[in-house]
Amino acid sequence: MSLPPVEIPLGAMRFNSDSQKLEYFNGDVWMQVHTFNPDLDGGARGTFSGGQTPSSNYNIIDYITIATQGNAADFGDLSSLPLAAATAADRTRGISAGGYTPSILNTVEYITFSSTGNAADFGDLSTAVSYSGGMNSSTRGVLGGGYVPSAFTNVIQYVTIQSTGNGNDFGDISSTRQVDGAASSPTRGVLFGGYEPSSPNSKNLIEYITIATTGNSQDFGDLSSARYANAGFSNSTRAISAGGNTAPTFISNIDSITIATKGNSTNFGSIAAATTYSGATSSPTRGVIGGGGTPTPLNTIQYISFATEGDTVDFGDLTQARNQLRGMSNANGGLG
Repeated sequence: MSLPPVEIPLGAMRFNSDSQKLEYFNGDVWMQVHTFNPDLDGGARGTFSGGQTPSSNYNIIDYITIATQGNAADFGDLSSLPLAAATAADRTRGISAGGYTPSILNTVEYITFSSTGNAADFGDLSTAVSYSGGMNSSTRGVLGGGYVPSAFTNVIQYVTIQSTGNGNDFGDISSTRQVDGAASSPTRGVLFGGYEPSSPNSKNLIEYITIATTGNSQDFGDLSSARYANAGFSNSTRAISAGGNTAPTFISNIDSITIATKGNSTNFGSIAAATTYSGATSSPTRGVIGGGGTPTPLNTIQYISFATEGDTVDFGDLTQARNQLRGMSNANGGLG
């Protein structure tokens, strides 16, 4: 007498003692479980793209391995020479959206972190914009505020990072303004400060959105001082605003917030020199700031450790000194 066949439920897991691999049942056969690690060449990868000096605009994309200090290397090129584009990324793909050349752009391009090379066309934003704050979850890239032709805007737009296509309306921030500093957790995006046409131009407000659900931004708290042209970056719990400008004063402060709890920022430390329009990128343990201006364009890269408050430490150099560049990574705070 034979035993009846055992019914294996869809999604069942087992450890295969012959292959020493974890497997799952897809309804027909057992399949090996593959896990993804964002480490490339020894660590999570960050990029810095675009930028300018007084004499030139650049379509450069530089990359670094965030866990190991050293100079940036060439990754490839953007298709144009954008300044102040917004950036967002998931674990495999990074996008650069908008910016200006000096025409304000609606173009979106993407790179694949695992393979160096030039950016490819992604689609178009619903509104051409520059100086917008870029945020992301593991699925969405979101842009908040910025400058559109002849005016500031309060529009928030989003794209789905893994599906090329055009941008969609998300909601509005509280006022029409330039927003350079932005950061994310897996659920929330935060926007730091900004510049408005009305006096006082520089703002100290912090706002947030819930990335999975479209809608308007909400009040989070205040920065320690008003600023724009600041660098924003995060791990999954802590977000940082570094440097910036209050016109004409440049700022060296680093402010910190806990993304899950609303409230005012606290002091984290200082960057090596009061700097504006830097690019920033991050891993779960480090935040990295590249370039910027004092106002002289810089090629310096510096970093902080999220777990320990303090001043920035030297990391290395960019391939080209420049400001108004933007950073992103495959291990940023929006990815958990």
